Amino acid sequence: MEERIDNPRSRYGIAQSIWLAGCLLVTKLFFRPCRLIRFPIFLRGKSKIRFGKRFVSGYLARLDALGGPGCIEFGDDVQINDFVHIGAINKVSIGNQVLIASRVFISDHDHGIYGTEHGTASSPEQPPAERIVTGRPVEIGDRVWIGENVSILSGVTIGSGSVIGAGAVVRGDIPANSIAVGVPARVVRRFDFEKQIWIPVATGLASSSRP
Repeated sequence: MEERIDNPRSRYGIAQSIWLAGCLLVTKLFFRPCRLIRFPIFLRGKSKIRFGKRFVSGYLARLDALGGPGCIEFGDDVQINDFVHIGAINKVSIGNQVLIASRVFISDHDHGIYGTEHGTASSPEQPPAERIVTGRPVEIGDRVWIGENVSILSGVTIGSGSVIGAGAVVRGDIPANSIAVGVPARVVRRFDFEKQIWIPVATGLASSSRP
């Protein structure tokens, strides 16, 4: 359901209404495509972030765009809530009409290499901050709903229309029109368009993931 902000007094006290009015003013002045940026917000590489139309953020969101232009890209009508942290050195792409709950972490990079191929993995004796940084793009499709406290790791694609349950850790791809939950995230339901219902997946399908 679309969030209403045209009548702040209906939901906020006087002090909060003044704060919200200030947020709206700054949004219109400095974030023209957006609908509402709640401040404070922490941005690194603002020029490399592409906001879609009617973007809405919660307060204390953190966006770290450390790659090239457009390394964080939002579609239209995206809403992220409080304390969302998105970090990109390669590409994080978020589609249209995506809803992201609070305290969600999305990253396209890792500190270190943790695979099983001989001679290539990062040593646990090396300080994490000094390990090589590797990155793989993250793509989130249209109309995805991401629940509270979800972590989405590098190289992940989430198909359009999917739901990621609260607290999930997504290490690999989630197909479109699915519900995924757990650590690591597993598909537990898929939408049946003929019957117009969510069908349980009895065993829970593990997403394809990397080490």
